[in-house]
Amino acid sequence: MIERLSDIGERELLNRIQKFMPSGQINDDTAEINPKNQKLLLNNDLLVEDIHFNEITASPQDIGWKAVTSNFSDLASSGVDKIIGITVGLVVPPNTKWTWVKGVYEGMKEALDRYGGDLLGGDCSNGAQKILSITAIGTLGKLRLHQSNALPGDYIIASGPHGLSRLGLALLKSDPILEKVKLKSSMKEQAILIHQRPKPPLEALETIRSCKPQDISWRAAATDSSDGLLEAIKNLCKQSKCQAHIDAESIPRGNFWPKGKPWDDWCINGGEDFELVISLPPSWAKAVLKSLPNSYLIGYMKEGKENIVWRNIEKLNINTSSHFKHF
Repeated sequence: MIERLSDIGERELLNRIQKFMPSGQINDDTAEINPKNQKLLLNNDLLVEDIHFNEITASPQDIGWKAVTSNFSDLASSGVDKIIGITVGLVVPPNTKWTWVKGVYEGMKEALDRYGGDLLGGDCSNGAQKILSITAIGTLGKLRLHQSNALPGDYIIASGPHGLSRLGLALLKSDPILEKVKLKSSMKEQAILIHQRPKPPLEALETIRSCKPQDISWRAAATDSSDGLLEAIKNLCKQSKCQAHIDAESIPRGNFWPKGKPWDDWCINGGEDFELVISLPPSWAKAVLKSLPNSYLIGYMKEGKENIVWRNIEKLNINTSSHFKHF
């Protein structure tokens, strides 16, 4: 018999969900956390059915994993030290199968077991569309990253290659455009994995912290590239009132990444790459480039209008005014 939420009801749903939490966690309407006088970082992200996920491109476990790791990516881009946990807002139609909900929470638990933190509680409701709203909480480390901290003279670094998540989506949807190019099977497998099971850049953050030269301050600017590399750079420019000078030949395409359309577009506008885009003083940036595998120097910050100035733009097959859109 297929159990649906309309059959088991809210109380039984909560009884089943609580096994993914510490004992007694949902006995009250609030959760207590003890950060030991440390500053906290909080982030909230939404995953909406048919916008961020569907049954064709992701299993329930994949959805739960991505709901957690996308939030942890934002915490990493602000300088998180330790993950405390998450709260979950779940909206689902009454005819949703219990096995779908169970799979989502299994995926969230997998991510928490991997990166730290507990499932602290949340709420659930009937709705016309499946929605996951995750609030993630962590403690602030000694490196506080703000998008507004960039200065002229900084190097701009990407912590890894871009475009693979968008390629993974295209593969899962059997996009006919892929018939025009031959890709290595290893790249296909990697792209699907990155799209379905993204990793937050917590290890990259730790490497960046450990590389700081002793003779400079902890000033650095960062964001993540969940909305695309181009949008991330634009945000750093806008918030820091700097101008980014980017070489089109230096965008982080990764090994064996094809050039041309749509590949350049997927690289800088594909979204959901969850890499750090960070603006650092030159000596710190050089240390990071030596210590962080697969990192890329993509440009420099200079004084000027808050936009991007492209070098070798004729070699970039894309409209650089386009970007990932939420609406």
